[in-house]
Amino acid sequence: QVQLVESGGGLVQPGGSLRLSCAASGRIFSITTMGWHRQAPGKQREMVAIITSGDFTHYADSVKGRFTISRDNAKNTVYLQMNSLKPEDTAVYYCNAPSAVTAGGIGNYWGQGTLVTVSS
Repeated sequence: QVQLVESGGGLVQPGGSLRLSCAASGRIFSITTMGWHRQAPGKQREMVAIITSGDFTHYADSVKGRFTISRDNAKNTVYLQMNSLKPEDTAVYYCNAPSAVTAGGIGNYWGQGTLVTVSS
């Protein structure tokens, strides 16, 4: 089993910044890809950014140039630096490890989510 715990959400004004963190714990052998997804009220969950263990990154068009994903492989932690935030970035942000390898095999894991609210 893998536990993903997010932190760093909160209320921020438009144009402001936040940094989300997600720490993975458990009997982990490896986590190749980690990512952030978000779900706004009344909308489907969408991919925000992903990063591989080799630091390949991919972003949703809506956040390119504003958000930066990074990771610390030694700590099994992924970060999301969010700058120039807009009201439309308001959502619950979820950490995801889609192919975490543990003693029990390969699994797709999600965090509990952290709320980001962008409002004046």
